Amino acid sequence: MVAVPVSPVSPSPTERIDATVRILEEAVRNYSPLTYSCSLGLEGVVLTDLIWTRFPEIDVFTLDTGRLHEETRLLLERLELRYKRSMRVVYPEAADLENYVAAHGMNGFYKGLEERKSCCFVRKVAPFRRAIEGKRAWVTGVRRSHSETRASGSEIGWDCEYNLYKVSPLLDWTDADIWNYVRAHRVPYNTLHDRGFTSIGCAPCTRAVQPGEQPRAGRWWWEQVETRECGLQGRVRAVKP
Repeated sequence: MVAVPVSPVSPSPTERIDATVRILEEAVRNYSPLTYSCSLGLEGVVLTDLIWTRFPEIDVFTLDTGRLHEETRLLLERLELRYKRSMRVVYPEAADLENYVAAHGMNGFYKGLEERKSCCFVRKVAPFRRAIEGKRAWVTGVRRSHSETRASGSEIGWDCEYNLYKVSPLLDWTDADIWNYVRAHRVPYNTLHDRGFTSIGCAPCTRAVQPGEQPRAGRWWWEQVETRECGLQGRVRAVKP
């Protein structure tokens, strides 16, 4: 008799949520104080809903780079009204922005990879470093399906770049899982997603995804695929020494 391969059964929505809650519970129990860096994307609103309704002890912040879509700013307002909570907003240092623009121009990130990485550092990485000061862990919404680099991550691991733990409770969620949660819980989300934007960052560096493209194809689309990270993600994590 020929054995018929059995396809793995996908977790139910309840199982997905329960697994994510267990990861966050472990993080709170073992790695407090921790903070959540909210991207205000689809994963961001899912985690914001879970954290603000179940884990009030987790600090939540977002980065305002100064070049966000207006739809993203409106989403932040909608989330705060819905949950009656204020999200900590972290901005770039004014002097760093002035120096960058003086050296490269307002849209200097289009000139080359180093100019773009410098812009991301000033607008995202440096403010992020300030935002996580004093924390033992940070929560992120990365998923394996985002990129090959992110596919190799683990739910909780040591982040040697920032010297704290990194918690990724949505790592194994699919696009369908994310949308099912948003719709079932009526979570506010960025209206750009209804116009073909699958990954949303700064307005000059984000476009809608075309049919057949990868989900993150709309980020820094003028660059090679392997360079399309801002510097916050994509690092190799190691066991804490």
